[in-house]
Amino acid sequence: MNTITTLRSVMQLAWQFVKKNGLSMSEALKTAWRNVKLQSEMKKGIVKFYFQKVDGSVREAFGTLKAELLPESKGSERKANDTVQTYFDTEVNEYRCFKKANLA
Repeated sequence: MNTITTLRSVMQLAWQFVKKNGLSMSEALKTAWRNVKLQSEMKKGIVKFYFQKVDGSVREAFGTLKAELLPESKGSERKANDTVQTYFDTEVNEYRCFKKANLA
């Protein structure tokens, strides 16, 4: 990903956090950068990360988006949701997701 594309995605994500989650711009930018960096690292291999679940507890996860490590997936009729990050959980060998605003 080139620099302009990265900066654009960080700013779009940050504004989304400000509008939908009520975060300050400072917190929104920090969270947006964490999300962009996490997604980049998951495309390279398995990554350990933490996020806050809906019930308030913090979950430790090991996930990846590396194509060689993903199972074959069937086509999905689901509409893409830009507020959640989908990843392949390597501990349970299933796809999981979390709200991007809840990344710790």
